[in-house]
Amino acid sequence: MLASPDRLVLLCRLAEGESCVSELESALDIHQPTLSQQLGILREEGLVATRRDGKHIFYRVISPESIAIIKALQTQFCKPLGTGQD
Repeated sequence: MLASPDRLVLLCRLAEGESCVSELESALDIHQPTLSQQLGILREEGLVATRRDGKHIFYRVISPESIAIIKALQTQFCKPLGTGQD
């Protein structure tokens, strides 16, 4: 489940707070079809939940324990999101 780099990046971003698909797409540079597929897998696995607000669907990590684990992994293995550093 965590073998996909796209899913890992999504979880790192969602650990920072709730986001809708369009926000995730622009922030992470993942095309919408791939993004929707990966978010669907995360929902099926019970890691993220959704809420609808008008036309937008917002995603969030469900449990505080999951957020803590994701943030620990991010600190150890990922560059900060949105820094533009390569």
